[in-house]
Amino acid sequence: MKVRPMPETEGTPRRDQRSQAPGSDGQGAANGTALDSRASGRDAPLYGALDLGTNNCRLLIAKPARDGFRVVDSFSRIVRLGEGLSRTGVLDAGAMDRAYEALALCGERVARKGVDPSRLMAVATQACRQAENGPAFIERVRLGTGLKLRIIDPVEEARLAVRGCLNLFDPTVDAVLVVDVGGGSTELNWLSRRGDSFVLEGWMSAPVGVVTLAERHPEPAGDLEAWYEAMVADMGAAIADAPVDPALRDLFTGGRAHMVGTSGAITSLAGIHLGLRRYQRNLVDGLWMTRSECEAAADTLKRMGATGRSAEPCIGPDRADLVLAGAAIMEAVQRAWPSDRVRVADRGLREGLLLQQMRDDRKPARRRRRNRG
Repeated sequence: MKVRPMPETEGTPRRDQRSQAPGSDGQGAANGTALDSRASGRDAPLYGALDLGTNNCRLLIAKPARDGFRVVDSFSRIVRLGEGLSRTGVLDAGAMDRAYEALALCGERVARKGVDPSRLMAVATQACRQAENGPAFIERVRLGTGLKLRIIDPVEEARLAVRGCLNLFDPTVDAVLVVDVGGGSTELNWLSRRGDSFVLEGWMSAPVGVVTLAERHPEPAGDLEAWYEAMVADMGAAIADAPVDPALRDLFTGGRAHMVGTSGAITSLAGIHLGLRRYQRNLVDGLWMTRSECEAAADTLKRMGATGRSAEPCIGPDRADLVLAGAAIMEAVQRAWPSDRVRVADRGLREGLLLQQMRDDRKPARRRRRNRG
């Protein structure tokens, strides 16, 4: 994979911008390459990207623009589709009902906005990959809502997450590690700079996410430090055998690399670090945090306790029992790949899906122009 970081741009805010939970979309974001002018503007077609994960169901509807795309509508709901999956190997009936309800709402939004079915990319990730009844649930969704979800493998999931975060890369560093923390797995992508581009050096999908880690390590009433360290160690063991040249670590220890964190795991830490009274995507997405600032935010979350985290506007009751698992995953990666800088990304797979489809739709026009020349 060869990728080129793009200039940072901001998209047009949604007209109904409000306070949002971490990982949801209070503001539209534009990123990616410049688009053919004939494909952008008022007459540009609408595209949709739907991501059904282990913990969340998320939708973006956007239209091409000169600086990438502009978000027209978005939706995010915590469904916990993978609840209990690590113990049973199947999707729970209640979890499927929650996910189905959210997907039905997504289908209604897509229809209301008039998105052509050929321009809707709908994917499912770790929970449906792992569950014995994952394909059956996908078929239920198709029959009931008309949405055709495609279960993608970890390779494609990782590639799309990287594509969605390209313009957050610091072009002056020699390496970047993109960490996508999900509910049931964590994808890591190591890239090194060659000229003005970044080349993929290796990737891995660790079968540990915030839901699986929280279920393995229920929060105790007493010593949170030992509990937290057990989660860090669990994740550390899962990523101990990174499939990259060990010499790449020298770029991190030498201060010539940085991390990009994408998911609620890092955006929650960012919200706590900034002391936000409500989650504000425009302040979080693209924020630089130091390793010590990430650790301080995690310490704050521990001191809050479960009740305090539930009342925290940047977390909320639906994520109060998961946020420290996410912090532990990030800390395990930072210990394994020391870097004093991590860039926060409230973007990822869906944005990658949109950029890929928009790029693919432009290819025939380009070929026609070349042929005419």
